[in-house]
Amino acid sequence: MVAIPLDQQVIIRYASHQDLPALEWEGEFTHFRHVFTEAYRLKELGEVIIWIAELPEYGLIGQLFIQLYGPNHLQANGSRYAYIYGFRVRPVYRGSGIGSQLLQKAELDLVSRGFERIALNVARDNNSARRLYERLGYRVIAPEPGIWSYLDDQGHRRFMNEPAWRMEKQF
Repeated sequence: MVAIPLDQQVIIRYASHQDLPALEWEGEFTHFRHVFTEAYRLKELGEVIIWIAELPEYGLIGQLFIQLYGPNHLQANGSRYAYIYGFRVRPVYRGSGIGSQLLQKAELDLVSRGFERIALNVARDNNSARRLYERLGYRVIAPEPGIWSYLDDQGHRRFMNEPAWRMEKQF
């Protein structure tokens, strides 16, 4: 973990179109380019919210996506239930409180919009993230198989198998 310089303030804000390249983290997540582009398209339609955490002299250090509407209306129905995905903080900044700030800002925004419940999945082997969520009031409600797919930056369909825990928080 790197300490954030005292003269630096972490800025948490909505994403802009100009942030799309930075979501790829200098190539580490280029394979998710279509996922990010589609999320931004849905943001423009009001179906997704994208939050960014940045340090002014460094750039993007965290991100969080919220699905407001989705095919599973028990997960994201646009009025009461929302779903978090794509939540990450750069490894060097983990444990510094940035993830908590980002998540709490997103939660306050959802509450102001009238949402009552938020859900997310956490990989079964990601104990540090699970502890963070539990500390912030989330509870495990079910196992999730974690089977999903996406179109990568080369146009190939990638299939994922990431067993997870479904966690939920009610406001």
